[in-house]
This record gives sequence, structure tokens and C-alpha cells, in this order.
Amino acid sequence: MKIASKLATAVVALTIATAAYAENPMVGGAAMFETKNIVENAVNSADHTTLVAAVQAAGLVETLQGPGPFTVFAPVNDAFAALPAGTVDTLLKPENKDMLVKVLTAHVVAGNWSSAEIARKARASSDGFYHFNAVSGDALSAQVKGSKVYIYDENGNAGRVTIADVNQSNGVIHVVDTVLVPK
Repeated sequence: MKIASKLATAVVALTIATAAYAENPMVGGAAMFETKNIVENAVNSADHTTLVAAVQAAGLVETLQGPGPFTVFAPVNDAFAALPAGTVDTLLKPENKDMLVKVLTAHVVAGNWSSAEIARKARASSDGFYHFNAVSGDALSAQVKGSKVYIYDENGNAGRVTIADVNQSNGVIHVVDTVLVPK
């Protein structure tokens, strides 16, 4: 009887531990760990190599490894590839570092914003949008369409959140399918 009880306790503990681990989705074929910071996780995502290279070129690695918390709308490689030809190469040039920093920080919001909280604020607003600012100072808006959350930049471009609530030690990442472009 005691062995069965201990076994049941062990199974419950393992189930709880597995459930806690399983809460964070895989991104770019890699596990994302809540105990790692935004940069430590992003470098493992095969879908975010362009973003990681841009963060490094902009000198934002140390900032995004800081305590935060930060909410990052992280564009995938295909989002950068969809920009006009030559845009990424131009942004990565040392003489364009200020512009690159502006573009990247237009994807970062102070605080730890879950997709549920963003969606709740959007649904509760009179116009159906939650309006907020990126750390760059640029305006962003969120809208819910069906079960999907969309993030709009100042130009009206919409990025769909494709993977939400990837928790980090210093915030949260929401993967988006579009680069948000500041004015």
C-alpha cells in the first residue's frame, strides 16, 4: 500500500513538472526555457537568425539580457525576407545602427504582457484596439480577430502573433510574421 502511494506521489510530481515545462512552446525547432533570458532563448531558434544578427549589430544584446521585464514581438526570418530587397543588408551596415536600433526597439514593450492580457485590453476598448507604445516611443496597436492577436505598427502594417506567450526569465516573447516598421 505504501509503495503504491509513493508511486502515485511520484507520478503526480512528474506530471506537474512536465506540465510546467510543457507550458512554453517550441520556437524555431528549439525548446524555450523560462529560466533563460530573451537573448539566450532567441539564439537557439532557427526561425530568428536574422533577428539575432540584427540585435547583435545594433548592440542590444546586453539590454535584452537585462532584468526587464520586456515583451518582445519577435519577427521570423521570413518576415525580414519579405521586406523590400536590400533593406536588411542596409540596416545591418554600421552607419545605419541608429535606424536599426529604432526598428528593433519598435518591437519591444516595457513589461511582461501575456497575449491574454493584450487581447483583453483590445476587446475592452471602444475601438477594438489596445493602443500602447514600444520602447522606441513608436505607437503600436493590438487587435483580436477570431482567436488571433494582431500587432499593428504606425504605418498600419499588421503582424499576426503566430506563437504567443513564450515566457523568459526577463519577460515574454510573442513570435510575429511581420516586421513592425516605425515611421
